[in-house]
Amino acid sequence: MITKQDKNVTRKRRHARVRKTVTGTVERPRLNVYRSNKNIYAQLIDDANGTTIVSASTVDKEFGSDATGNVEAAKKVGELIAKRAQEKGLKSVVFDRGGYLYHGRVKALAEGAREAGLEF
Repeated sequence: MITKQDKNVTRKRRHARVRKTVTGTVERPRLNVYRSNKNIYAQLIDDANGTTIVSASTVDKEFGSDATGNVEAAKKVGELIAKRAQEKGLKSVVFDRGGYLYHGRVKALAEGAREAGLEF
């Protein structure tokens, strides 16, 4: 029987493999996705300097108190991170799905960011 802990260990291994090749720069930061059972988080990270440029999540004040653990909320977070990135003058990013399958909430966040103007 596969436990939740085993799934998270394999996700972290998958993410470590991807992180060997995917890096963010000042001009093209890395769009990192983390999802928990209740919330979803997105960050634009400059790996050269080790800084977070922009972040958005379902726990932000301006997000509101809608349902936070569903596909619609993830899409709104994608749109919010794209809006904040464009305010900083960023249009192009590298997508880092964090070892998660490109499905459900992760896919909705990516599509929301694309529709709001981010290119990846």
